[in-house]
Amino acid sequence: MQRRFSFVFLLSFVFSATIASYAFGGGAEAAPAPDEGGIGRPSFAIAFKSSSLGMGVESGVSITRFLDVRGGFSAFSLSPTFTDNGIRYDGTLRFRTAQVLVDLKPFSDWFHISPGMMIYNGNQITAKASVPGGQTFSLGGTSFISDPTNPINGSGKMTFKKSAPMVLVGFGTLVPHSRHFTFYNDIGVVFQGEPKTVLNLAGGACDPVTGLLCLNAATDPTIQSQVQAEQTTINNDTKIAKYYPVFAFGFGFRF
Repeated sequence: MQRRFSFVFLLSFVFSATIASYAFGGGAEAAPAPDEGGIGRPSFAIAFKSSSLGMGVESGVSITRFLDVRGGFSAFSLSPTFTDNGIRYDGTLRFRTAQVLVDLKPFSDWFHISPGMMIYNGNQITAKASVPGGQTFSLGGTSFISDPTNPINGSGKMTFKKSAPMVLVGFGTLVPHSRHFTFYNDIGVVFQGEPKTVLNLAGGACDPVTGLLCLNAATDPTIQSQVQAEQTTINNDTKIAKYYPVFAFGFGFRF
């Protein structure tokens, strides 16, 4: 039976084919055999999880020895401060995600491949932007001086698609067959798409040589075109984030 499911898994990742194969194979048996240790099916488990998406809780149910379904949520926040092109950003990095995964286990409990969906992606970076009066900064490759009487200020935000496919692999399982306590790990990637940055600035942007001829950053078309160019630069510089790596460890209990 175990080899039969290993063969089906290697041929296809289509869940319906995996489930159908189990159904047809199991129909020839008089009754399902109990699991190791006399534990019946289905089984339910819950775990605490630490990952590159934050800290969270995950629960799952085992459908067969070779197929589990699990879901969970994670959260984490961090408040970095950084400077880019003379603009100071007081930021907040916020992770808020919820995932649903199907664990395909061709070798029973010790290894899994888990395609799934991040059904909610609230990951984002928000920041307050500021440039002290009289200080030089640049937008889209063009330099300006922040107006001493009306310094540059504003906000920025980077977001991603609200849902995204993901795939994980790992050792161990959330819902073990022959024991109650479980430890497992995941490694994989979320295909969350390219980031989208919005930058809003106000205050005065002055000529970089004389410090005069100050323009309103919020309304002047020339400044706004440079703001758009800066947004494009940030998006290009962070394009790699469309493939977000996932590293996770979980410790749980099967009921």
